[in-house]
Amino acid sequence: MSLPAEFDLIARHFRPLAGEGALDLSDDAAVLAPPAGRELVLAADAMVEGVHYLPDDPPETVGRKLLRVNLSDLAAMGAEPLAYLMTTALPRGRGEAWLRGFVAGLAEDQSAFGLHVLGGDTVSTPGPACLSLTILGTVPPGAALRRSGARAGDDLWVSGTIGDGALGLAVLQGRVAADAEGHLARQYRLPEPRLALGVALRGVARAAMDVSDGLVQDLGHLCRAGGVGAELNLGALPLSAAARREVEAAPDWLPRLATGGDDYELLFAADPGAAERVRMAGEATGTLVTRIGHFRDGPPEVAVRGAGGGTLDLRRGGWSHF
Repeated sequence: MSLPAEFDLIARHFRPLAGEGALDLSDDAAVLAPPAGRELVLAADAMVEGVHYLPDDPPETVGRKLLRVNLSDLAAMGAEPLAYLMTTALPRGRGEAWLRGFVAGLAEDQSAFGLHVLGGDTVSTPGPACLSLTILGTVPPGAALRRSGARAGDDLWVSGTIGDGALGLAVLQGRVAADAEGHLARQYRLPEPRLALGVALRGVARAAMDVSDGLVQDLGHLCRAGGVGAELNLGALPLSAAARREVEAAPDWLPRLATGGDDYELLFAADPGAAERVRMAGEATGTLVTRIGHFRDGPPEVAVRGAGGGTLDLRRGGWSHF
């Protein structure tokens, strides 16, 4: 008797991604022994076609982005990747070529970041594709970075550059001219999870999270978790050369970059006395780190300062899921 279609699909496409504990994807669940002396860190994120990625994005980049946005959550906790579970809800009739590309992208980044699939589920849907991934990582006991912990007087830092993801989406939608190097579109499709920096910031950062829904909005989460306010210096935002060209041509892009989302950089608090350790962590991991403000006493709100020092009243802080 032939295999049911679902099991045939799993055998052909997903079994090659499986590793230790996955039981060859032939059982109802995986069996995994965590590394000795480590705590597990778990996170989950979903991506919906037409919401979190464009319908005509290459399937290879869709698979890689799905994995990377979840790896970014581990980076924000200072965790190292271990394995993942994945559920795919794909429109009926989605071609084999798309699925082969999606799996090839997953395989490429599995190899690059050192993890494997444990299992999951595959279903069909009449609506847009919905992809969900639950990731597992590990940290030494008590070493995980948390959102809570920022104190008044702490410096506010961010990794990498801000706004490339939002501009990349605008490029792909034809709302701004394409950048010649393709940097912006690549950053939207393939964000860089700051795993090495997250590990290097253990014991240095007092609070951390990744920037996914917009810098200003996510900074507000750090403020509420720590019970402090924050001042963000808009002029200090680190920008890529491509983003800076857009801002120079249209200055109103700058506040929009601070709220656009899809950055997947690390936003974190550190004692001013730890500034040199922060810079050393950035140098050791080859990651740009920039001080962009500070935390202060007061209500858990974000004050965004413009170039002249005045407070800007932004219409929104970032992306809303509802």
